[in-house]
Amino acid sequence: MSEGKSAEADDELPLAVDLDGTLIRSDLFIEGIVRLAFAKPWLLPSLLFWLSQGRAYAKQRIFEVLDLDPTTLPYDERVVAWLTAERRKGRTIVLASACDRVAVEKVAEHVGLFDAVYASDGQINLKSVNKARKLAEAFPGGFVYAGNENADLEVWSAARRAVVVNASADLRERAERDFDIERLFERQGSMLDAFVEAARPQQWSKNFLVFLPMLVGQGWMLPNAWLAAFIAFWALSFTASAIYLINDASDIDADRNHPRKNTRPFASGTLPLHVGLGGSAALLAVGLSLALAADVLILMLIYVALTSLYSFWVKRLVLVDVFLLSSLYTIRIVLGGAATGFIASGWLLAFSCFFFFSLALVKRVAETRDLTKRGGGDVGGRGYKSSDTDILTTMGVSAGFIASLVLALYLQDERSAAHYREPFLLWGLPAITIIWICRVWLKVARDEMHDDPIVFAARDTYSWMLAASAMLCFVAAVTLDIDFEGVF
Repeated sequence: MSEGKSAEADDELPLAVDLDGTLIRSDLFIEGIVRLAFAKPWLLPSLLFWLSQGRAYAKQRIFEVLDLDPTTLPYDERVVAWLTAERRKGRTIVLASACDRVAVEKVAEHVGLFDAVYASDGQINLKSVNKARKLAEAFPGGFVYAGNENADLEVWSAARRAVVVNASADLRERAERDFDIERLFERQGSMLDAFVEAARPQQWSKNFLVFLPMLVGQGWMLPNAWLAAFIAFWALSFTASAIYLINDASDIDADRNHPRKNTRPFASGTLPLHVGLGGSAALLAVGLSLALAADVLILMLIYVALTSLYSFWVKRLVLVDVFLLSSLYTIRIVLGGAATGFIASGWLLAFSCFFFFSLALVKRVAETRDLTKRGGGDVGGRGYKSSDTDILTTMGVSAGFIASLVLALYLQDERSAAHYREPFLLWGLPAITIIWICRVWLKVARDEMHDDPIVFAARDTYSWMLAASAMLCFVAAVTLDIDFEGVF
């Protein structure tokens, strides 16, 4: 039976609704473990002891330690709308969850549609058989149960009718075969699509920086260098995606309070945390294996350590976070140089430090400006205030100009100029850098900038034209032989 149709019945039986995966698109127990790992990692040894005492006990202790905000949870609006309509008809509705009572009661109070709450209490884990028994005792005349997972089969067996929500294809087929279905809510969206979205393949463009040392070092005709750079690129891409998933898991509360980030797969519940983090482990394993093949495993582990440090701690430290973000760009260049054998020069590293520091500040200024439009205050989980916009903008523009100055000083160095046939043509590079930096910060000032300037550049035709012009200047400086004295 499809959504929008209800089974006819002589009487409206009481309706028991599951919480995790049914009323909300998430699992509060798994979320609690993840929150504990990121917010209070020193309690992880205690978690092992709590779990040894049973899931019910572990759930109770977790929600004693962590405060749950029910207003930000990813509710399934279709289910809420249906429950609201059933409530108006006078139907008895209860919330029956294996989650701990403290959390379930907060959700029930926020939703305001439930006559009673049945939940785990620290001793009994109200799931499967236990939930079926409890509801059968509470409603001896029969009840309808809304659930979403295999553990709910026992409850549906004890119920008069079933409501199936967001179930897998196999479970839905079994439920339709074995039970009287009152209503069916199809799963929306693909979990694979959600995983790909969370892995952010569009961010892999940053990892093309591994090719930069080889290109600047004019190793274009060396197949082994290209192969090593490609392996390093994929190693970084898979590893970075693994870290993005971990970072989103740690940011789930802040993302749910953000006007745009609340649609991210973890925050919106379209990707279960355990699935996403399991995929993250697999991506990390592949990335490190490729790094070993490219002989850059140590540098990759440093990259992982720095990104993990950012996710767990540094992202909350004002200014330290942007310094670390800019260093993560620079380490890509260092890693690419180590993989290809074209070690990055001090000039290249100096340029990248200032250039990417400017871009890291773009992200923060975009956030503070957005916050100002929404009334001001603090950027959630970041430590910045809406009043920081002006000073952060000054820092960012200045860093971008200094990056261009580094390029100009590089061109004044006679030893550097000796690597090119016509070094004069390289003067287009600092000019193009200033133009692009000015364009980016003008976009920020007009509130037209994507949170991530790299994503903006990848989609911006003007940026591609500037990049092509820069490449043309570089190639011409390497290959052409022009008598500029005769020209001027």
